[in-house]
Parts: sequence; C-alpha cells; structure tokens
Amino acid sequence: MAWEEWDELKASAAERSSGQMQLNGLPDDERPPAVGTGDLQVTQKDLAAVGDQAYKLYNRLWPEVRQAVVPSTDRAGDGLTSQKFALGAALKHVATRWDKQLGTLMDACAHISNHMDFSNKTHRDDDEWIRRSMSSIQTLDRGFDESDTPAGRPGGTNGEKKKA
Repeated sequence: MAWEEWDELKASAAERSSGQMQLNGLPDDERPPAVGTGDLQVTQKDLAAVGDQAYKLYNRLWPEVRQAVVPSTDRAGDGLTSQKFALGAALKHVATRWDKQLGTLMDACAHISNHMDFSNKTHRDDDEWIRRSMSSIQTLDRGFDESDTPAGRPGGTNGEKKKA
C-alpha cells in the first residue's frame, strides 16, 4: 500500500468519526434501548421454580418415556432381527442409544434440581448471615455513639474527669 493511499484512508476515517475512540460498541443512535438495570437478580422463588420443574421432568421421564418407548423399540428390534431383517439390529442400537441418552437427561434434571435446592438454601443462609451481621453492627454502632449516652453519667463515660 502506498503512503498516499494510507493517508487517504486515514482522512476518510477521520471525516466519518467524531474523533473519539469507540471500542466494542455501537454508536449511540444505533444502540437499542436499555432494558432493566443490567444486574442479575435471582430470588429464592425463581430458584425454587427452576428446581421444581427439573424435579417434575425427572419424575415424568422414567414412566412416560423409558418404560413406554425403550422396551417396545427393543422388542421390535428383536422381532425384526429374528426375521432376518438388517433393520432389527439398527432398531436395537437406536433403543440402546435412546436409553443411554435418557439416562443422561435424567441425571442432568436431577443435578439441576439438586443444585437449585442447594443454591436456594445457600442464598437464604447468606441473606440470614448478612442480616445478623448488619443488626450486630447497628447495635455496636449505638454503643459508640455519644448521643446515646446520657450526659453526666457516672464513671466519666462522656470524657469527664473523675473527681478526686
């Protein structure tokens, strides 16, 4: 690239920009409107709802999917294999893979449910610890606040000197 071409490109870029550097963002006129505060907020109710849905799904997967689909597919594969159809072995393979994938999905649902229960309890315990800490700080602060100490209290607690 020739220097003249480089200078032309720089001049063209300078004409298009306001002179400020912009990284990883859109110009203000192209930026979509902001939604919310941008802070992640999770309540115990939200965590409990996610955990509850994962638990319900886990409990539905075994009777509605595993017991209904896998044995019938497996039996169909056996029947086709005994009749010398190559499709029988493929169907049995599908049943085996289905059973394995279903087990993985059930494990994931159980993990999500347990994790949400754990997170819910942990956040509740953390909130309680913070509440206790804050209330003890307020009590401690009142002990150091001179306006809470009655004036002329015996023992010189207001900076008074004891009489000899």
